[in-house]
Order: sequence, then structure tokens, then C-alpha cells
Amino acid sequence: MFLLQLPVSKALFKQHYILCLDEIEEAGDAVTVAVTRAVEAVVEVEVEVVEIEGGVEGMAVTAEGGAEGFAETVEGFVAGMETVVRRSTPDGSVPTPNAEVTRVEDHYQKSLASGVSLGSIRLDEGFPRRPGYGTRGRNVVLWANYFELIPAPDMVLYRYHVAVQPTAAGKKLSQIIRLLLESPGYAEFREDIVTDSKSTIISRKRLSNAPKESAINYRAEGEDEPRDNAPTYRLRVEETGTLTVSELTQYLTSTGGGSYADKLPALQALNIFLGHFARSSPAVATIGSSKSFPIGQNAPRLDLGAGLTAVRGFFSSVRVATCRILVNVNVSHAAFYDAIPLDQLIQNYSATHGRSVVKLEKFLKRVRVRVIHLGEKKNKAGESIPRVKTIFGLANTNDGHGLDHPPRVQRHGAGPKDVEFYLNDPSAATPRASTGQAASAPGGKKKGKGKKGGPSSDAPTQGTSQGRYISVFDFFRTTHGRTIGNPNIPVVNVGNRENPSYLPVEVCVVMPGQSSQSKLDPAQTQQMIRFAVRKPSQNATSITQDAPNTVGLSPQANVLLGRFGVSVTARLITVPGRVLQEPKVSYKGGTAPRVSGGSWNMANIKFNAGATLRSWSCLMISMRGVRDSFDKAGLESIMGQFHKALGGMGISAPPPMAISRTEIVDPDDVKVETALSKAPGNPGQARLVFIVLPEANTALYNRVKYLGDVKYGVHTICVVGQKFAKGQLQYFANVALKFNLKLGGVNQLVDNARLGLINEDKTMVVGIDVTHPSPGSASNAPSVAGMVASIDKWLAQWPAALRIQESRKEMVTDLDGMLKSRLQLWRTLGKHKVYPDNLLIYRDGVSEGQYDLVLQNELPLLRKACEDLYPPADTKKGLPHITIIIVGKRHHTRFYPTTGTEADRSGNPKNGTVVDRGVTEAHNWDFFMQAHTALQGTARPAHYYIVLDEIFTKRKPQPPFQNVADVLEDLTHNMCYLFGRATKAVSICPPAYYADIVCERARCYLSGLFDMPTPSATPAQSVAGEGVLPEAREEDVKIHADLRDTMFYI
Repeated sequence: MFLLQLPVSKALFKQHYILCLDEIEEAGDAVTVAVTRAVEAVVEVEVEVVEIEGGVEGMAVTAEGGAEGFAETVEGFVAGMETVVRRSTPDGSVPTPNAEVTRVEDHYQKSLASGVSLGSIRLDEGFPRRPGYGTRGRNVVLWANYFELIPAPDMVLYRYHVAVQPTAAGKKLSQIIRLLLESPGYAEFREDIVTDSKSTIISRKRLSNAPKESAINYRAEGEDEPRDNAPTYRLRVEETGTLTVSELTQYLTSTGGGSYADKLPALQALNIFLGHFARSSPAVATIGSSKSFPIGQNAPRLDLGAGLTAVRGFFSSVRVATCRILVNVNVSHAAFYDAIPLDQLIQNYSATHGRSVVKLEKFLKRVRVRVIHLGEKKNKAGESIPRVKTIFGLANTNDGHGLDHPPRVQRHGAGPKDVEFYLNDPSAATPRASTGQAASAPGGKKKGKGKKGGPSSDAPTQGTSQGRYISVFDFFRTTHGRTIGNPNIPVVNVGNRENPSYLPVEVCVVMPGQSSQSKLDPAQTQQMIRFAVRKPSQNATSITQDAPNTVGLSPQANVLLGRFGVSVTARLITVPGRVLQEPKVSYKGGTAPRVSGGSWNMANIKFNAGATLRSWSCLMISMRGVRDSFDKAGLESIMGQFHKALGGMGISAPPPMAISRTEIVDPDDVKVETALSKAPGNPGQARLVFIVLPEANTALYNRVKYLGDVKYGVHTICVVGQKFAKGQLQYFANVALKFNLKLGGVNQLVDNARLGLINEDKTMVVGIDVTHPSPGSASNAPSVAGMVASIDKWLAQWPAALRIQESRKEMVTDLDGMLKSRLQLWRTLGKHKVYPDNLLIYRDGVSEGQYDLVLQNELPLLRKACEDLYPPADTKKGLPHITIIIVGKRHHTRFYPTTGTEADRSGNPKNGTVVDRGVTEAHNWDFFMQAHTALQGTARPAHYYIVLDEIFTKRKPQPPFQNVADVLEDLTHNMCYLFGRATKAVSICPPAYYADIVCERARCYLSGLFDMPTPSATPAQSVAGEGVLPEAREEDVKIHADLRDTMFYI
């Protein structure tokens, strides 16, 4: 398997790749591969491909590939799941879903069938209650990646808030709370307490005798006594609640309409209890509050190169479901710094990324190192105490600018011979460095014990005028007898900008267990994907075999389980699922291709409504140093074949008016803009330039899209010359899908009867998403909100609106303005005389903790937009009816088949699988749906959570549907076959998918803010330069009037 970079911007996949078709069926920028912001470089990898910008070599093997390959898949699946089954029951059989859970769920279903009014069933927090469980589809039993957590019946937890003054954060705060719990006042409770190491303590006993206020003299981990000048922190501990866990379990077992106010606090307490093990284990590294990674020699790992290693670990979180408390465990992957000497780390990084000090500084910032030039330090127990420092950055010319004797740094990233600091009283027996400038002292933060030279020495005091400047190189040679071997490697600053403290890298060793915050480069991303792409059975085996010891679910590993009276089942749970029937997909003239495994082939098929294009042109961009894929005659020939293919699929267009070539030096070359500004055609009409790129170049792609979409109003379709040159009909067809959608055509339809109320042509479907700055983005990068909406019952055209808003704000600010523009298009483009009766909204990107904010902040804006546009008579009738469904993609629930016959080719559940029992709550209306076929890795089902419903529960279900849940699940599933850029069902409902894509397109327009600096491009800015990047303006994402009402983003 190898990967090629695609010129497509994707927030979760910042370097864009497609997998070669030798191993997977197809690929594109819809890769739900979760790669590489590298905060946790890859959460997991699932390859689900829908379309290609630049293309692949056609659709390879499908389910039609023959029984032999499928038999091998099934055989491998059965073998891979043997371990899971063996851990499930003594006789190796698959356990049936929990009988008590099923009984309660069935009882709830019957109570609804007995005549309970759905309209009156609402939770106190305003969310609609489940109107029943789905019944449609073929029944299956699935594994779910959950263990059951069983608390003691009499378990009571006491919650305490810890306030720390002065404020502290990170590892220092964790150490302060650790010192508090080790203090004499808490001695009798040490085995009764767990903490999040931030602000909360959970105890199984009331801390009645513990002091409410404490003064803690700070000391580093392992030290016996505080230093002479150690800061003192005042801590106040206050009880904030008593949590009776049996009340939570009673609530989960009930089917009444009440709520449990302590549900979230109880969950938080149990998560703190579970996470305490990993946070306190020296053999485990944690990322955030829920990810744990083993850091021992036997941990599953892969060298990524350039100083990083991929490690396989686990996500874990306590969840609640009907009748029980569960622990969700999923495989996770992250990139960690190699625990090697710092000079080796820098050399490995520079060998790949060059000698840019800006990139190197970003790579090293906040890395913790152990210094080795001083003698070993031990505590009273004889344990070695590492001398640990945190890298602030590289030596810089503006370091210590406020000091009386600021350091002399010749350039940013200078080596030890070119960095000088002021040394006080050099004639003294023990020379002292000026405050904040010690070449080997920790930046003037501490006063001393007199030891000099190295991070271990405490910062000296400001000296007299009897001093001189000395280089870091000479200081280490004269004071420590250590000659720096390579004086060209930059000096690191382990102090701060105001009070720098310098160390040569040769005396530093990287501490183990540090995750990288930097974005992975293309080669590292390729390696990470290879490491993370695993068969579902392999992930299931890792969860059952390895996770209990890493996460703390095993009583042998985690003694807290026994102390708190908690047990965790050793096996994954099973849940009931259903496989929904695939809808009939149709093209022009009612032609219906055979749908198999959620996909189909378009051979000899025309689009339902082929678009008409009056004029278009072709531009081949050549770049110096990159070989052209065509000569003039070759390009003309292949364009002739492509034009013929477009006509064969029903697109009416003349041959391109011009086929030209332009050579550029780099993506910023003015020739790119010149070519697009002179695109043939009449302004006000659709213009299209078909662009053949020299290679998969993200910067060039971003520039083309900005110029075409925003500045000049020209549709652009980009292909990579090497792929386009192969002239494969299937590749042409994939490109034609976008061609037709951009120009207003209709690709595929599904059977009208399968779309229910949509077929009445009175419902507008809306998709909303927000994209946020990622690690590596400029500090002033904004968030961008995107909205798409259907214009008629065919669900083929989804024009979009974009808005810039406050950075990292998830709730959409200008939602009313965006919705108004969509409603107006419903009438104009959709040719409707009135506004829609219903608004069915799929809201992407909202975390569980923000569900209520959608109702509090966004719903009023939606209603305001409708009140401004709808006639008063309609408003009095309650129109429009609004339903809001949150679409979750970044959850960690996974399902595995229990038998080979229910597995698809990759070992995942079959497409169309829906689960609304076993891992859900009766009190909530939600369901998981895997509409697609994942070609590699473990399939990630979409999670749909209904936070408002004014549509479905007001309508009586019609046969063959037994209840409202059936109606919504079936509609959502069928819409997944209407993603116009693909000939397959996709993983999330198209409105949410399109909203995600349009947000990603906005990132192209703002790439200077979102993607600078990157490991693959040297930014022409200083360290302080990021703060002066231009602010994003609304005009930067304002689509040109000629394209505004089209699917420009496809």
C-alpha cells in the first residue's frame, strides 16, 4: 500500500492522501481517516471513499469481486474474533444481549403502544423522549466496544472542589494536588480518594477530619523537601455534593418521564475514578482525560521518523445506558516524541524537514527534557530525582530585552558559541550568572543553593557590575569541563522570553511519554495510517486483551476497583441490531443499477438531469521541476475522450473553447490568477475551467479555489495530470459527478416512496457545521460556519452559505441570516410559491455537553429567521415545524459482527446496520447507523441524537412503519444514498456531509491562517510574526455572485 497526497483541504486530515487501488476500492477527500493534527495524531483510521479530486485509478474490487476473496475475508474474521469469543463465555459461545435490558426496553415499547401521547413525552431539559425503538430490518446480534461497570449497591461518593491560589496549571497543578493528598491532614483518606488532578476530589468517605484549608510548599516530584525559595500555595477544599450511585442505576432502569439531576455529576465522578489509575501510573501516558497509552518497551509502536513514534493505546469513558453503567473503550493512536538525547532528536527532525529554526522551535516547544551534565540527585529513599526542564523555545535575539544585561544572541536559533549571557563576579570561586541569563541555570526563577551551571542550578541573583559576558560554549567548558561537540545545533531556552535560561542540547535527554502537538508530515502520516489501519477483529482483540491493564479495568492492575467496591466485566457486551434494506437507486429513464454492499456502478447510465454548459476551457498548469503528464497533442486527445464521456453521461457541453498551458514557478505565481481572470464566457453565466495540476499540491489547489470561487466567479475542477492521463472511463465518470452538480444537474435519485414526507415537497432539509482552527493555525484564525439546504424534494442541489465567526465558537452566530438566504432559494431556485412547512435540520459537530446550547442559542435564531419571512398566518399555525438532529462522527462507539455470515468483506457489520438498543438510554431519542461500507479499518457508525422534534411525532406512521423511530431511521438511511459525489452510500447523512465539505472549502480560502506554518512549507515570518497576520474578513469567504447559488464547493 502506498499513499499519494491530494490537493484537498481537510481539517481532520491536514495532509491529504488517497490509498492506491491495489488495496482499496477507491479514495478521496472524504476519507474519514482521522489523521493528523497529531494532538493525537490518529484517533483511528477508517477509509470511506466517495469521490476524488485528482482521481484514482477507478473503482476496483466491489462485492462482485467473487466468492473466493469474500471467503478469505470471512475466514480471517472468524479467526480474528476467536479471542473475543473465548473471553465472552466459558464455552466460547456468543452471549445474548442482556435480558434485563431487553425486558426494560420492551416494556417501554409496550407502554408507548398502549396510547401514551408522544407529543407530551419530553425530558425536563427539553429534549424529546424516545418515541419507541426501530423495528425495520433484519435482526442481528453485534459486539459493542463496551464493558459493564458494576458498582457496589451501597456505593456513595463525596465530591469536593479544590481551589488553588495563586493559580497553577498543567503538571505543576497536578503536583500541588498530589502534595495536598500526601499531607498529614489527608493521611487517613489516602486509600479512599481519587482526583482529576485539576480541581476535583472524589472520595468514598466524607473528609470530615481533613483540613478545609491548607498551605502547601511546592516541591518537585521525588524531592524530599521544598527548596529554600519554594512558592507556597493555599488550597481550599469544599464539599460540593453527595452522589448515591444506586439512584443513578434506578433512574437508568426506570422508563418514566422524570430526570435525574445528578446524572452528569455522577458520570463525571465515575470518569474521574476510572481515569485516576492511568494518571497515577508511571507506565502509562495520558492525553486529555480519556486517552491512555502504555510507554513501556513492549507497547505497540512504530517509528514514524523525524523524531516521532506512533503508539497504540486506548480511549475510555464511563457512559450510561438503559439499566446499566458502561465503559466505552476504543483503540487510539498518537504520535510521541522519541525519548532520546535531544541533539539526536533535532538531527533526526532536521534530516527530514531541513534547518528552518521556526519549524524546529514549534516542534520542540513545551518538550520536557532531563539534564545530564550535573551529578545524580537522589532523595532520602535513594531514588534518583531527574532534573527536568521544559523547552520554551530556541535562543532568540529579543530574549531578556528588559534585563540590565540582556543576553547577546547573534540570530534566532544560534548555537552555543553565538549565545552569550552576563556572568556576575567571574573572579569568584563559584561564578554566578546574571539573573535570567545563566547559560545553564533555570532562567532566574529560583534563588540559590550556589550550584552553578546547568538546569539543576538555581538561578543566581542579579550581581554587581563586576562581571562579563561569556558564551554558553565557554561557560560549559570552563565550569563543567564539557566541550560541546557540535556548536552548530541551536541552544534551547528552558526559561521564558523575559528571563531566558540556556542549555546546549547535548546535555538534554527527552523525557518519555510526551505526545506531539505538531502536525505530521506526509511520510509520517503515511506511516501512521499503516499502523492504525487494522481489521475490526484486531481492534476488538486489543480492547479485550490489552485495554484492561492500560485503562485500569483489571482488578489485578487497578487496586482501586476493589477498594471502591467496583467490578468490571471481562467481556464486551452484545447488543441487538438491525440491517435495513438498501433503497432502489435510479438514473435517467428509471434505469436502476444493481446496488451491492451499498455501492453501484454507473456504466452506460445517464444522470437524471444532465446539466448544460455553454462554454468552458481547459488549463494545464506546469511547474518547474515537475514533469508534465502531456504534450499539447496528448492533452487535446485526452480532453476529447473526456468530453465524449461527459456527453455519454448526459451533460450537454461543447468541446472546451480553449486548451492552454501555463508554466509557473510556485503556487503564488501571478500567471495562475491571470489565467482564471480571463476564463472564457460571459459574466453572469456559469463559467468553468478544467484544470490539470502538475502534482498534488495543496497550496496550489487552495489558491485556485479562492480565485475561482471568491474572486472571479469561475467554477474550477482540478485533476492531477498523472491520473487524468490514464484515460479510464471510471475516472472520467467520477469527475463527471462533480461536473454535473456544480452546474445544477441531478445525479442519482432514490425511490420516492422511500423518502416519506420529503416526497411531499414541503420539507427543506438543512445541514449545519462549524470548522475551527487546528494546532498549527495562526492565533487569529477564526471559526467558519457553513450551512447547506435542499431546494426541492429531489435532494440533489444543496447551495451553501458561509460565515466567519469568533474563533472556536461552536454555536453559529449569524444563523438567522444564513437560514433566510436558504429559505429564499427554496422559493426561487426550487420554484415553490410558499416557504416549506418543515425544516429538518442535521447539525454536525456539536459535542454532547453542548446539545442544550443548540436549543438555547441556535433555535431562537432559526425561529427569528422564519418569523421575518413567513406570512403571519403561517406563523400563527406554528409553521414551520422544526426538527433538529445532532450528527456525531467523533464518538468512540464501534460494533463488530458476532458471526462471519453477518460480516462484510472488511469484517465490519454490513452496511445499513442500525443500533438503538443496548448502548442507548430509553429516556433519550438517539440511534447509531452504519449506512456505508468501510473499505479498511473499523467502520465508524454515525450517531444521531434528536434534540427537538416538531415534525415526526406529530405525524401518524404509515405502513410499513410501526412507529416514529422507524420513519426517521429509514429516511436518514435512504438519504445516505443521495450523496451526489459518490456511487455509494456514505457514512453520514448528506446534509451534514455537505456542510462539512463547504466548511473545509472555507479553510482553502483562509489557508494563510489555518495552515501556517506547516512542516512542509517554510513561513517567511519571525516567531512573533504570527501575531501580525491579517485578520480574516467576511469578504474572504464571500462567494462570488456568479457561483453563490450553486454547489461550488463540490
